[in-house]
Amino acid sequence: MFKAERSNSTLGSTFALFELIFHSTVRSIRKSHGNAIIGLLMNMMQTVILVVTFYVMFNVLGMRGNTVRGDFLLYIMSGIFLFMTHSKAMGAVMSAEGPTSAMMKHAPMSTAVSITSSALGALYIQVLSMVCVLYIYHVAFQPIEIEDPIGAFGMVLLSWFTGVAIGSVFMAAKPWAPGPIGIISQVYSRANMIASGKMFLANNLPHKMLVMFNWNPLFHTIDQARGYTFINYNPHYSTVSYPLYVGLALLMIGMMGEFYTRQYASISWGAKG
Repeated sequence: MFKAERSNSTLGSTFALFELIFHSTVRSIRKSHGNAIIGLLMNMMQTVILVVTFYVMFNVLGMRGNTVRGDFLLYIMSGIFLFMTHSKAMGAVMSAEGPTSAMMKHAPMSTAVSITSSALGALYIQVLSMVCVLYIYHVAFQPIEIEDPIGAFGMVLLSWFTGVAIGSVFMAAKPWAPGPIGIISQVYSRANMIASGKMFLANNLPHKMLVMFNWNPLFHTIDQARGYTFINYNPHYSTVSYPLYVGLALLMIGMMGEFYTRQYASISWGAKG
């Protein structure tokens, strides 16, 4: 008698799914702060603090000579933006609501929708923060010039995608061993402060150091992004295909792991996680 009517057509079901993802994405964005403007400003401040920190570090350590000829702050921001996008996407997906969440008691909701909305919410916040910071820098300090904006933004999306893929693997494994997986994810995030390569250029690294960073998909996306951003830099030791293939493989592993984990879902996991 009180059952909600649902469309049985493919088109109607598709629009209903998109609507559900939209509302779930809005909910995931507002979880960090009730006021959307303050939430955005907080995220922008995190980005600005990292940029200022690395600016001071480069000047104190005398590392400015190893950077690309061009806008020094844009060089720093090109690494920070992708690092933040990758890390935030991984964290958002890893902490997405799983099969034991109270939200899953509502019929249209599913873990796939939860993961998708968390990932899109993280991307929205990061892209908006990036655009605002770049606009303020462009207007208040000096005009910026990006050689290939579409290619550079493509690397932002690829960094987000690899973060989502890694986060999905952590999410699938977290219910089985919440403590160790939490530690591993923190170690990975901290290691990326150096291993992401945002402090140096791949072209300037000797081979014995290059092999220490070449495994990291974020290292490739940041180096490629600088190739798209600066006319004076042409990356030789990084590719677009490697992070794409790694991301696809990890996403498949994460989705299969999440499906397997969901079969053994227990309410007690909520208390452990």
